[in-house]
Amino acid sequence: MHKIHLEQDILPLSTFRSNMSYYFNKVKKTKRPLIITQNGKSSAILLDVKEYQSMIDKIEVLEDIKLAEEQINSRNGISHSKVKKMFNKRT
Repeated sequence: MHKIHLEQDILPLSTFRSNMSYYFNKVKKTKRPLIITQNGKSSAILLDVKEYQSMIDKIEVLEDIKLAEEQINSRNGISHSKVKKMFNKRT
């Protein structure tokens, strides 16, 4: 995800509402999220769809890595040689 520019990427809901099309295009073009505030507090974030999917993909990989580390640490993992034998049997 691209870094947020605090002076450009935070705006009140009323400003967003008055020109939604412009802000949708801006998020799509810059790939930066847009933080929308309501009553002076952050309320929502508008993300480009591809950037959102990229975030989800990264989170899934990190969750898989965490699970693998937990399995290795608890000795529930499968050795490399055993996995290799399993794949060789499949082909």
